[in-house]
Amino acid sequence: MPLDFTAIDFETANSSNASACAVGLVRVRDGMVVEQTGWLIQPPPGHDEFFELNTRIHGICADDVADAATWTSQLSAIVDFVGDDVIVAHNAGFDMAVLKRACAATDDEVPAYRYVCSLQVARKVYQLDSYRLPFVAAEAGFAEFAHHNAIADALACAHVMIDAARRQSAESIELLAEATAVKVSQITVAAAPAKTVFAA
Repeated sequence: MPLDFTAIDFETANSSNASACAVGLVRVRDGMVVEQTGWLIQPPPGHDEFFELNTRIHGICADDVADAATWTSQLSAIVDFVGDDVIVAHNAGFDMAVLKRACAATDDEVPAYRYVCSLQVARKVYQLDSYRLPFVAAEAGFAEFAHHNAIADALACAHVMIDAARRQSAESIELLAEATAVKVSQITVAAAPAKTVFAA
């Protein structure tokens, strides 16, 4: 089983998980980065206010996304890039919540991805004072990157998983998860409650 996966990172406009304003994607094949891409996103209506705190973190403001693709119109590009890969993200719970909440806000179908959290893997593989992405990436040999740039963060995450797999002699994401006792999770979407029909 080759070490194949896609790393993903989202940036958000505000405190709403639905407010995706940028995405970074990195494809890994046989333990090597082979492709990377990313783009700005117009956050879904109702979740499109840019908080000063968020802009200060990632540098993206409302003017930057004025001509960007909407969440719905760019979702197929994410799906096409990821394909059938397991996806990885640093603090994956956040990025999976962005995917789910943005789709919920736009009534789009949520891709049922399998995913692994590189933060959880890092806690098992490295002995560090901090497991924030810059510190973990540096330990993996990938230092001095533009933290909170979505593509750069996805690339850092990919290098963490590649290094962790090497240290664990794991030839696939599944085997790395097994070696570190980290779960390979799957995005699930709760079914809408059935409507009650009353007799006339």
